[in-house]
Amino acid sequence: MVQVRDIMQKNVITIEYNKTALEAAQLISKKGISFLVIVKDGKPIGVVTEKDFLLKITSEDKQASKIPLKDIMSYKFRWVEPSTDIEDAVQKMLNNNIRRLLVLENENLVGVITQTDLVGFLRSRLLIEGTVENILSDES
Repeated sequence: MVQVRDIMQKNVITIEYNKTALEAAQLISKKGISFLVIVKDGKPIGVVTEKDFLLKITSEDKQASKIPLKDIMSYKFRWVEPSTDIEDAVQKMLNNNIRRLLVLENENLVGVITQTDLVGFLRSRLLIEGTVENILSDES
């Protein structure tokens, strides 16, 4: 059985909770990513996504350099452990209508798993299974 640890991204970009929305937006832009994990004392306390910037700053014509990150971040985030089965992670994402899960071990951030990671994994699995089926049918 494949587990989250087998396909998770281990290099997660984080930012301290006391930064501004502008600093977070600049980091997202520089790294070419769609979200950041917000940390305090090295522990994840929330996330901020591109959607947060759109809904909480741009649509209200606010100045990002004057907005504390804590005012736009989402404090509720979903997470799984590295040993979680992929199927359970997918179900959690579907049940909560989310695109990413943080991966925590003993309350420490060790990775993240996204829809993109899952699609890549499933695509590879389907290609491998299809190849095996073709080989077996050729041998018959």
